[in-house]
Amino acid sequence: MSMSRRAKFVRWITGRYMQNLDVPSVPVQTARQHFEKIAGTFLIRAIGVEVESSQIGGVDVDWLRPKKARKDKVLLYLHGGAYVIGSRRTHRQLVSHTARAAGVVAVVPEYRLAPEDPFPAGLDDAVAVYRGLLESGFKPQDIIISGDSAGGGLSVATLLALRHAGVPMPAAAVLLSPFLDLTGSGESVTTRADRDPWFHIEDLHVVARYYCPDETEWRNPLVSPVFANVAGLPPMLIQVGDDEILLSDSTRFAEKLGAEGIDVELEIWPGMWHVFQMFKGKMPESMKAIRKIAGYIKKRLLGTS
Repeated sequence: MSMSRRAKFVRWITGRYMQNLDVPSVPVQTARQHFEKIAGTFLIRAIGVEVESSQIGGVDVDWLRPKKARKDKVLLYLHGGAYVIGSRRTHRQLVSHTARAAGVVAVVPEYRLAPEDPFPAGLDDAVAVYRGLLESGFKPQDIIISGDSAGGGLSVATLLALRHAGVPMPAAAVLLSPFLDLTGSGESVTTRADRDPWFHIEDLHVVARYYCPDETEWRNPLVSPVFANVAGLPPMLIQVGDDEILLSDSTRFAEKLGAEGIDVELEIWPGMWHVFQMFKGKMPESMKAIRKIAGYIKKRLLGTS
């Protein structure tokens, strides 16, 4: 996308959709309702993908089942939304297109959100769903865990909790613009401050307090996985936009993984912003990124690309 087209798109999407998603500026319930409205009118799931609601481990989930998908391979997807907004419904477009392109089924949990249910409620739900998948017959090598933004942070926290409990790791993880540092200590918070069209450091601090009111816990690796010991974690694909204030979350975490000898693929997309993959149908980069994610999933779960 050229810079002129990018500027026009950012102005359009901000004016039409993003203002009422600004959690620091609007009530949480207002932001949630607006995101659901967007999902109903703008974020439409892929054709040929059926949705089935059920429960796993006591947590409400949606199963997204593309036609001809492998039923024995599953993408466990944790939606983003700064730990305070978002749902199974808001991410159906992104997850359904990813699952269809990869040829696997996907499961999206309705994990508990802050501020009503702060840390570790959402993490407990994510761990319960993963354990439930294992109990239902999926093998660890049949599962990939993925998430965007806060869902990316929650994905890594889930891996850390599973490792601590001695539960086998999934085949791999896929992180999209992961929110891995509630302290906001990365250099991109400053160097990308004038380029990020959505977020400022003040925004991060507000949602961090919602999610984890005790600021002394913000460096807890289960809250901010960028500070974790990553030994024993599975291979990962990380996609992040070069214009994000959260860029350093991804680059620092990728460096840690690489130093530990863990296979990590870090993709920094020029001119892109936070979770640009959501805008499939509005910009070519989104579908290109989804296809690369699908190729990675096929490689890790099916041995193909």
